[in-house]
Amino acid sequence: MEKLILPEVIFGTSGLGNLYIALPDEMKRSIVSECIKYSPGPVVFDSAGKYGAGLALEALGRSLKQLQIAPSDVLISNKLGWLRTELKTTEPTFEPGVWRNLEHDAVQKISYQGILECYKQGNELLGDYRADLVSVHDPDEYLLASGNEQEWQQRYQDILDAYRALHELKQAGKVKAIGVGAKDWRIIAKIVQDVKLDWVMIANSMTIHSHPLALVDFMLKLEQQDIAIINSSVFNGGFLTGSAYYNYQLTDPVKDKALYGWREQFYQLCLDYNIKPVEACVIFGLKAPGVRSIALNTTQAERVAQNVALPQSIIPEGFWKEMEHVGLIDPTYASSYL
Repeated sequence: MEKLILPEVIFGTSGLGNLYIALPDEMKRSIVSECIKYSPGPVVFDSAGKYGAGLALEALGRSLKQLQIAPSDVLISNKLGWLRTELKTTEPTFEPGVWRNLEHDAVQKISYQGILECYKQGNELLGDYRADLVSVHDPDEYLLASGNEQEWQQRYQDILDAYRALHELKQAGKVKAIGVGAKDWRIIAKIVQDVKLDWVMIANSMTIHSHPLALVDFMLKLEQQDIAIINSSVFNGGFLTGSAYYNYQLTDPVKDKALYGWREQFYQLCLDYNIKPVEACVIFGLKAPGVRSIALNTTQAERVAQNVALPQSIIPEGFWKEMEHVGLIDPTYASSYL
């Protein structure tokens, strides 16, 4: 396959699936319209059956159709593994507390047949559009649900079987590239040993707040293998830019005093150097080894242009040195990559 070319900013779509807030359809369409307006070349959208139990895929496909966008002008990534099902409880069971006003639930289906089912349903939800980039979503969560070592091995085999199905889709010319999306990068590292991937999406892992050196070593290996890295959730689920959620878990200022203390110091340094926290987070995330793109999500159309411009932000060298000096950035990492 030819080298996967991605823009510096790809657009996450969890907001189209009502993450934290339920947006009206016209607002979702405006967001999609702005993404197309400000993205150079084919615009890349990252979605998943998990986002609003398929609502994000549905809203994306509907918006693109209403905007009369040609399928060839967009590249859609669908992270597979969650299948829309009937909602039988007051709120969805798959990720309680963070999705708003959903009419469906979702179940995890990772297997040869299950992933094909998710792929088929995803394209149906997209309507006139299709996913050209596909991956297994949340294999780490799937393995975490194992009751014992034997079940873990069986579930890992399910993941390998799912990738066998995706490779068959690629060989048949139905998709262009295969990847993985997970929060636990160690599971990505395990999968990369056994499966040929074109790209990986790491979430909540390589951020200005958290950048373990073992992960850096892995990212260097991916770079050597020419496997593209998409860095996602560089704000640790929104916490670094003001949210109360850290990696999608609600925090408490008393119990999580150290976390809030780090953010307070970070904000003060940003103020001192006249830069925005969002700029520092994005530039840090893009500077990491092997990273080709940042996935950014917004629920405000007017933010899209700002997001696309973020990779051009200028961060003074003194800011990184000060971050290192006060212990907010690992000194070993800072000396090599900042």
